[in-house]
Amino acid sequence: MTLAPSITITQIEAFKFVVDFGAAFPPLETDEPEPIGLGSGPSPEQLLIAGVSNCLCASFAFALGKFGQDGRGVSARASAAIVRNADRRLRIGGIEVDITLGAASASLPRIEQVLAQFERFCTVSESVKVGIPVAVSVRDGNGERLR
Repeated sequence: MTLAPSITITQIEAFKFVVDFGAAFPPLETDEPEPIGLGSGPSPEQLLIAGVSNCLCASFAFALGKFGQDGRGVSARASAAIVRNADRRLRIGGIEVDITLGAASASLPRIEQVLAQFERFCTVSESVKVGIPVAVSVRDGNGERLR
């Protein structure tokens, strides 16, 4: 049987909530940005792009290890495009994730194999892509765009 992640979320006030991940992790306060909320915690949109980016980075690290490559760390910057749908409701129209390695590509002889596979290991981004476009770019430690 596959792990079934779960959380409990409880309203504190207005648009501020506390997310309880269980005994293993501290709770996380979330809030909507101003003018709706006070912006006292990450927004649901930020949590979504954090989940997508974290999963992609973990998948990249997994693929690097699978091919015996030392990427010297993996980091990412991510953003979401907020658009209005046909009913004028705000929606996430796309997510862009820019992954950066610590190492230069020249020191990674199997980087092409890593690049060809890593996204398929990411449960979150592959699931989100069904409804929201996710664009991923990768740069090496010298800033060279690898894809």
